[in-house]
Amino acid sequence: MGGFFKRKADSSASVSSDESAPSDDNEKSSLLSSPSSDEKGSSYGDFTSVEGKPVTENTPLKSAAGGKSDVHVFVDEFAALPEHDARVLREQVQVPEFKATFWTLYRYANRKDKILLAVGFLSSVLSGVMRPLMTVVFGNVTQAFTDIGPNASYNSTKYNSTYKDMDYNSTYADNYYNSTYEYGEEEYITDFDFNKRISTLALYFVYIGIADIIFSYIGTFIVMDRGEVLSARVREQYLKATLRQNIGYFDKLGSGEITTRISADTILVQEGMSDKISQMVTNLTTFLAALTVAFVRSYKLTFILLSVIALIIVTMSTASRYMIKYFRASLMGYSVGGTLAEEVISSVRNVQAFGVQDRLALDYDKYLAVTEKWGLKAGLALGAMIGAMWFSVYCNYSLSFWQGSRFLASGELNVGNVVSVLMSMMNGAFTASHIAPHLKQITNAIAAASKIFATIDRQSAIDSSASVGATLESVTGSIELRNVRFIYPSRPDITVLRDFNLQIPAGSTVALVGASGSGKSTIVGLIERFYKPVGGNITLDGHDINDLNVKWLRRQISLVSQEPVLFSCSIYENVAHGLIGTKYEHVSEVEKRALVTEALKQANAMIFIDKLPEGLDTDVGERGFLLSGGQKQRIAIARAIVSNPKILLLDEATSALDTKSEGVVQDALDKAAKNRTTIVIAHRLSTIRDANLIVVMSKGAIVEMGTHNELLDKKGDYHGLVEAQQIDKLHEEKRAALLGQADFPADEDEKLIEMVQLSAEDVEDLKLAKTRTNASSRSISSLILAERPTRVDEKFSLWQLIVTIFKFSQPEHKWMAIGGISAFINGIGYPITSVFYANCIAAFQQTQTDPNLMRGTVDRFAGFFFMMAFVEGIAFIVTNGSLAYVAQRLVRRIRYMSFRQMLRQDIAFFDRDENSTGALTSTLSRDAQSVEGLSGATLGQILNAAVNVVAGLVLALSVAPKIAIVCAACVPVLIGCGFFRFAMQARFEEQIKKSHGKSAAQACEAAAAIRTVVSLTREDDVWNAYHEALEAQIKVSRPATNKSAILYGLSQGIGFFIMALAFWWGSRFLRSGEYSTVQFFITFVSMIMGAQAAGIVFSFAPDMGKAQSAAANIKRLMDSIPEIDAWSGKGEVLDDVQGDVEFRDVHFRYPTRPEVPVLKGLNITVKKGQYAALVGMSGCGKSTTIALIESFYRPLAGQVLIDGHDVSTLEITSYRSHLAMVQQEPVLYAGSIRDNVKLGSLHPEDITDEDIIAACKQANIHDFVASLPNGYDTLCGSKGILLSGGQKQRIAIARALIRKPKVLLLDEATSALDSESEKVVQAALDQAAKGRTTIAVAHRLSTIQNADVIYVFDSGVVCEMGTHQELLAKGGKYSELVQMQALEKTA
Repeated sequence: MGGFFKRKADSSASVSSDESAPSDDNEKSSLLSSPSSDEKGSSYGDFTSVEGKPVTENTPLKSAAGGKSDVHVFVDEFAALPEHDARVLREQVQVPEFKATFWTLYRYANRKDKILLAVGFLSSVLSGVMRPLMTVVFGNVTQAFTDIGPNASYNSTKYNSTYKDMDYNSTYADNYYNSTYEYGEEEYITDFDFNKRISTLALYFVYIGIADIIFSYIGTFIVMDRGEVLSARVREQYLKATLRQNIGYFDKLGSGEITTRISADTILVQEGMSDKISQMVTNLTTFLAALTVAFVRSYKLTFILLSVIALIIVTMSTASRYMIKYFRASLMGYSVGGTLAEEVISSVRNVQAFGVQDRLALDYDKYLAVTEKWGLKAGLALGAMIGAMWFSVYCNYSLSFWQGSRFLASGELNVGNVVSVLMSMMNGAFTASHIAPHLKQITNAIAAASKIFATIDRQSAIDSSASVGATLESVTGSIELRNVRFIYPSRPDITVLRDFNLQIPAGSTVALVGASGSGKSTIVGLIERFYKPVGGNITLDGHDINDLNVKWLRRQISLVSQEPVLFSCSIYENVAHGLIGTKYEHVSEVEKRALVTEALKQANAMIFIDKLPEGLDTDVGERGFLLSGGQKQRIAIARAIVSNPKILLLDEATSALDTKSEGVVQDALDKAAKNRTTIVIAHRLSTIRDANLIVVMSKGAIVEMGTHNELLDKKGDYHGLVEAQQIDKLHEEKRAALLGQADFPADEDEKLIEMVQLSAEDVEDLKLAKTRTNASSRSISSLILAERPTRVDEKFSLWQLIVTIFKFSQPEHKWMAIGGISAFINGIGYPITSVFYANCIAAFQQTQTDPNLMRGTVDRFAGFFFMMAFVEGIAFIVTNGSLAYVAQRLVRRIRYMSFRQMLRQDIAFFDRDENSTGALTSTLSRDAQSVEGLSGATLGQILNAAVNVVAGLVLALSVAPKIAIVCAACVPVLIGCGFFRFAMQARFEEQIKKSHGKSAAQACEAAAAIRTVVSLTREDDVWNAYHEALEAQIKVSRPATNKSAILYGLSQGIGFFIMALAFWWGSRFLRSGEYSTVQFFITFVSMIMGAQAAGIVFSFAPDMGKAQSAAANIKRLMDSIPEIDAWSGKGEVLDDVQGDVEFRDVHFRYPTRPEVPVLKGLNITVKKGQYAALVGMSGCGKSTTIALIESFYRPLAGQVLIDGHDVSTLEITSYRSHLAMVQQEPVLYAGSIRDNVKLGSLHPEDITDEDIIAACKQANIHDFVASLPNGYDTLCGSKGILLSGGQKQRIAIARALIRKPKVLLLDEATSALDSESEKVVQAALDQAAKGRTTIAVAHRLSTIQNADVIYVFDSGVVCEMGTHQELLAKGGKYSELVQMQALEKTA
């Protein structure tokens, strides 16, 4: 399975080849493993390898030639074609590269937004000015303390050498107070004057604090709120742009990639516009303001120190460029992985049936390896930048003291000037260093925006949103294809139609028949303008459709596809979608319901809808999974005919219908076809007997044309197709007698609706759903369901979540330890610096007495600073590098394990609304991303700050405990604000996840069903629904954002209040002489630095909230143990399966719809080697029977047995290894044909090409595959989109046959096949059935006439059973079904 999900070699998803992934075999082999047999979902630490094989890290994305481009290298795959053809195809798939900038993020800001953002940024700027302003007051207070007398002496206590960490204004204020203070002498100040001065200055701190609270709140709230609003607009514009793209664009792009962009990448964009930018503006302002102060004090020294600042700026700009490049490559890798995840989750029944969870998870992991590789490079670039910045900061200290001492010795500057410049530059450098984590978020946002805006700016080759193009006043429906030549943009090496000519008169019914892949569905796609032909033209009423408005054209056409797509809403809403763009779109609800009901009656759907407790308002589930295939198709037909369209396109519209429904629906379609142009594609030829013209196609050309009778008389290809579908009958006289008993005129559809009545149990269950009933009157299923416990989501403590994430990172504990030790070194850097700083300041006092001694002392400590620059720089690189490695491994492991855990869940898990494909795909991307947001550089800064807090507290308490205790009593208030913000943000994230999940599911659903969306012209409808979901989300977010901003503002301003209190309280001890000035400032600076560090920690509260919410989701998923657990290893393992299958009084209801009974005491016995067929009305329980045999669900009562063993007691994986299933809607994946077939094998490593070819020959697909240029290496496209329905179904059959199962389950396995293929495949299936048990669900009765036993289902029980001939002789329901599929000449 290596490289299973590769894209084409010329895929746009490519990465640089000049950067190679880390190659550590030990790391690779220890990354991931299948959980042990007794794993219960709570152990995440033991990751070795999957199935004993080391995880490969080979990049599955094509490397760009020369390694020049990091992502999205466009290789012209159309170069070999004529220029005109190449241009037509190229414009349908090419996506121009987009270079985003910071200002691009604000593209959709209107005048109001710009004004608000200006206010927000101005408030952030004013908040940034507060700290430099505080230094002036700080200096004044310092001077006041030094003016009080002897205590101000610099050599008065033993604490001299440790003071001066932040006291950078003690001499700065000299100029202000030189009238009362001169070096070497003190002027006495009275207690009253001293207290008054201190009280006044303390009030200044209070005023600054109040201003900072206000400005921080305004700046943070506005920027966060506008970030939410503007990111919502980006999401909306991205969805709108996606919905207007031509279908060729989607053939090259999976819907999972779109989901990833809209759910994960837009969150990155939002974070780049949110509070991080506000904090960055504040820090940048502080830096510039501090620089201004420094220039005012001494421009010469400032200019010298600017060289170091220049180094910081160059470092940041260089590193950010690499970070954007690497992060863009990381996003590209995961977007392809997201498509794979979406494909796999959406086809989870197929995945579990074949037991390929681990294989597909490993393929998913290959894309995670790409993401990890480039994410690690981005993290290392960030670590290098932070390390270089801190190296520059300490070099700045060294240079400033060294050069400052020379200016002092020469008399150019006094101590106050030197210290002022020094402290301003230190302050500026310190704040600049805190820009880095915020810069990471912004660079991530810019990288994500590049991909999003590339799609937004792409000009669609066929733009359904464009207003250009003509509209006709009236449409008759005459269609003509003239010399049409067509090539699919995704498969340029195959010409599908060659000079194709066909005239379809207005009001006629034309049927297209022929082998799968002959071009029938292509014609439908061209009429709908899904694609552009490379030659010829198509006209409607004589007008070239290329000249007509796209949306108007599609509104004249209704399409029913081969695989019907329903949307996750009610039956009524699904059918009402067919009224979009018609005169009925805005009629009253009553009129709309009447139209919908009538359409459903015509489609023979009301017969089952009336049984549902909620009737028309019943939700159909994601992609309509709560309905059977036939039920979905009838609703899709109702949706198509409800608007009374001018042109009706039916692409195998009745393939999934049972014979009775087909008869009634076909009659309705025949009536609907009158006075309108109808194009029918059909393999079941009984549905097109009455067509005005039947066109037989082969390899993109017309072989013969005529009516049903004319073509039968010709004895040509069509005659052969008809013969292949004839059903063996009894002797003519018996048949005549049977017909007399079972004749079923097509015009009696109303009578058929009345034939199926609610059983007694149905009535009881309807009562149960609407009213309380006595226990005695309730069904068996109802009583069992009533005893089942209600599912409740578990809540987890913060400690539990930390332990969970810690376990995930267990293999990287040594790297975490290295990162932690380095972070500790980073954290104690400032306390050590304070020692050097204090000694330098003490040395400055000797300037006048012994300048040479002063310079010697300062030179020595400047050298220490330079040494610290190397130590701290290296430590920061190690911290961020090691934690970035841990973070990327963690993210990869979380995504991989979450994906595997999802695939572990039983089918009932996926049936629940909250577990839609879009929601789960979004969870995979979003949760890991949220955990990553609190790791790497962010985690390093948090650890650094935590060390600072603890060290500061210890130092303060040891030096001046009386002052420290008062300050410490206030710090919890500061920390409390941050903590409450974190707790509130965590709760808020839970709400956001639900709303994001809902909106992401809507977008994913629309992208996955893009053909249906555009054919219904639902683009505006989908966008409006998405817009409303986002608007509701913003309304929910705003109050939480407001509270968060208030708490953030308080956490910023309270620090100034603590300063005011500390100075006011400390002044008393200073005046009394209990503590010296040095003792006071050591305590004060330690506490304030600790408080500021705590503020830094909780400035990441939003990231913490997201991480906590994500960790809770991850733990909840990991702890989820399904009822049917393929990982448990529990249960009996059957060494040899014979194939006896039995249902004993089985009752069943779907877990998500417990009020609707499906099976009501089903009894079936299929002996070893028998071929059993299940027939009956759609929704009668046939496919449910297959699902129970596959052990997708457990029956509520009764038993499903194999060889006499209850399947619920068997080990699931080994049991399913004896089964193979072919579904009604075949599922293929975006790999090659070879890989898709091999996926069915139990031991893929032992499968040879000969085995694959033999299986494909049995499935009658080998000749087609061999005719392709790339043969078995031909890519199938996302969900097999590059193949026709019949081709997909034959490959799915080959995948089942290569498994060599003991029990073969066929759920409408040949419904999408043409007659010729069906005959051959059916013969192959009949041959394959020998020696094994085969259970087939079929509506096309010719496929099961040779079955050993046929069970006829009705309302969840068997009403008839026997062989084909026996059931015909009975003249019952089966006989009626047979007569409706007769293909003799029409009258």
